[in-house]
Amino acid sequence: MAGDEDTRTLLRPASAPLGQGQGFALRVSAGQDRGRALALGGPLRVLVGQSATCELRLSDPHVSRRHLAIEPVGDRLRVVDLGSRNGTWVNGVRIESALAGAGDEITLGSTVLTVEAGKELSGPALSERTAFGRLVGASAEMRALYPLLERLAASDIPALIEGETGTGKEVVAEAIHELGPRRAGPFIVFDCAAVPPSLAESELFGHERGAFTGAASTRRGVFEQADGGTLFIDEVGDLDASLQPKLLRALERSAVRRLGSERWIRSDLRILCATRRDLDREVQDGRFRDDLFYRLVVGRVELPPLRRRRGDIAVLATHFWRALGQQGPLPYDLRGRLERHEWPGNVRELKNTMARQVALGEAFRARATVDEPPAAGDEVEAILARNLPFPEARQLAKDAFERRYLERILLEHGGSVARAAEASGIARRYFNVILARQKRED
Repeated sequence: MAGDEDTRTLLRPASAPLGQGQGFALRVSAGQDRGRALALGGPLRVLVGQSATCELRLSDPHVSRRHLAIEPVGDRLRVVDLGSRNGTWVNGVRIESALAGAGDEITLGSTVLTVEAGKELSGPALSERTAFGRLVGASAEMRALYPLLERLAASDIPALIEGETGTGKEVVAEAIHELGPRRAGPFIVFDCAAVPPSLAESELFGHERGAFTGAASTRRGVFEQADGGTLFIDEVGDLDASLQPKLLRALERSAVRRLGSERWIRSDLRILCATRRDLDREVQDGRFRDDLFYRLVVGRVELPPLRRRRGDIAVLATHFWRALGQQGPLPYDLRGRLERHEWPGNVRELKNTMARQVALGEAFRARATVDEPPAAGDEVEAILARNLPFPEARQLAKDAFERRYLERILLEHGGSVARAAEASGIARRYFNVILARQKRED
């Protein structure tokens, strides 16, 4: 297996050194890291916290591992609290998400960050690529990622690919494999969320005949199957706690032992992982081993959701349109409808939408209000056009908002009511009440 030398900078957006180009800088103006500074350039977001994987790493014990994220939005910075223990303040006001500009102060724990206008700052150069393997995108957010992915593909280090459901994490992993030095070897996928914990150890490491009831023959695990190539562990954040030390041992020894055997089998492979979860939070809360975390996260890349790369919606839709055998340009009305949608299911949802469009044609357009939720403004306009009394119109608008909010938050959290309720700030009992009411109305 590949070595785990600390090369994390390969896969995180490179922060520009102070003294080049234009943009913003964050400077620690109070706290034990006072004087440290980070230049912000390019469209990608950066992370601030105690974790070694953050671009601005702080030693303040009151700061969470991944405390907040900052990304450029026009001539401002969007500051987003990442569910930190002690909260984030902008100019003395506690925030979940807020815009900040030059001179504003961001407080986290005992640390104060001052936003400075960088007259001579620049971010990493944008690639001329519009695709990386099967990963398609021409937006600035994606073009800033491509140089990092190229360097990752040329290396052999373990790496973690993060992103919401449907952003294309497996596509990225496969592209890294296909463009890397192990391209002639196998690309094997193990999905932690799809394999029951009782079978996961056998799937990972294999078993000998008679190792357990039902083991009628010897079977190689995915580690052996991936020998000479790449093992992609999908949804690694869902790996059962009992298996985490066994996976760590296999990575440290570069060898596995089948169930029912005493013989260690060497494995020469590269490990790529993906997760929709916040692994830093999982480590912080004791659900994921920190030693395994650092073994896997030598490199790290975060895929932006489709709503943060809206310039790619038409590009991707056209790509899927062509891949499905369609000739001519994308229909104008369809393009407009696609660009208005928020895409909580990201690229996967867009791909499925295009498949339905091609399969159903005009029937799809007639059913668009059912299959593809209209933009919020369109939905409100439709309610207003009915000339209803104010209380009735307000209730319809409220119901429409609740329905779309529930659809989106549940999709983002894999259908888990518990995680969706926590993320939305709604008590689980009340969340279930709203969900049940929406189901009755549907």
